[in-house]
Amino acid sequence: MTHSNASDADSVRLTARVTGAVQGVGFRYWTARKADELGITGSVRNDDDGSVAVVAEGPQPVIIEFRRWLGSSQAPGRVAHVDEKMTPAEGKFNTFNVVG
Repeated sequence: MTHSNASDADSVRLTARVTGAVQGVGFRYWTARKADELGITGSVRNDDDGSVAVVAEGPQPVIIEFRRWLGSSQAPGRVAHVDEKMTPAEGKFNTFNVVG
């Protein structure tokens, strides 16, 4: 792993929609806990269609680890699919919050 003073330049934003049996199983709270453990910022919320929306920002290698966790059997409930996109971080978060 290389260390760089330009860590902000290496930061990315993951925007994900998680589908499956992911509401009513503690998914948002475990997602926030995992984000805190990894030191990333963002938010997680339940959507009306039964999916969970996740926005996370941090160093790309950490966000990739978080993305893998979202779709793994370690995440609560039963994740059927994770629709996602990666873009440059916007820096709009100070913490990781559960919304709603």
